[in-house]
Amino acid sequence: MAKTKKSALSPFRQYLDDSRDLFTSIVLVIPLFIAYQIGVLMTGGVRNGVDFMSDLMWLAADSSLLTYLGINVGILIAFGVALWVLRDQGRFKPKIWPWVIAESSVYAMLLGSAVVGLMSSLGLDVFLATGGGGEHGVLSSIVLSIGAGLYEEIVFRLVLMGGLFWAGTKALNLPTWIAALGAVLISSFVFSGVHYIGALGDAFTLGSFLFRFFAGVLLAAIFYFRGFAVAVYTHAIYDIIVMVFR
Repeated sequence: MAKTKKSALSPFRQYLDDSRDLFTSIVLVIPLFIAYQIGVLMTGGVRNGVDFMSDLMWLAADSSLLTYLGINVGILIAFGVALWVLRDQGRFKPKIWPWVIAESSVYAMLLGSAVVGLMSSLGLDVFLATGGGGEHGVLSSIVLSIGAGLYEEIVFRLVLMGGLFWAGTKALNLPTWIAALGAVLISSFVFSGVHYIGALGDAFTLGSFLFRFFAGVLLAAIFYFRGFAVAVYTHAIYDIIVMVFR
């Protein structure tokens, strides 16, 4: 009897599936984590507001710069080992990384215009939110952008949105679409709101709040349909475009 032939996915469909895998996504964003940690050191400690890992790492290092660097080197080595093991197992294909960056760059360049168009279609005043906390040099702006892309997507999309969706479907037994809609709206509301908290927060305006809210909704859609890594890189690249090139 002839062997059953497994239908092969097209390269494009294979890329979509591979890049959306959560474990693969986590591996794909580790270079951003390393770049961010190096940037924090080079800029004397400038960090994104929801960066909790740097504080924990500094505490674990007992405030020793050498130990802190050692922790980062250890993470980098672990990243290399993970890449090697996953590649041997066929679970990770390094060649998709530049394609993830390219795809995310396209979304990042369209994100601002998409938010403006969405707000305009709803008859809302548009105020482009360009970030707060004062003026920063190019390096500090890049570090802050990487931190925002990485940590804000972890906190607001991966943890908050994912947690709300789980609670809605599992704990409250809500229909999937209601749980998903609630998770997107609540996480986007909180995402926008935290930009106005604390000494470095922006002065509140309804226009900038709504801009960030709708940006959160679009990033949530990217997270859901294209995965964690694409959402992280889209967010980071968008912030770099806004903070460095505008």
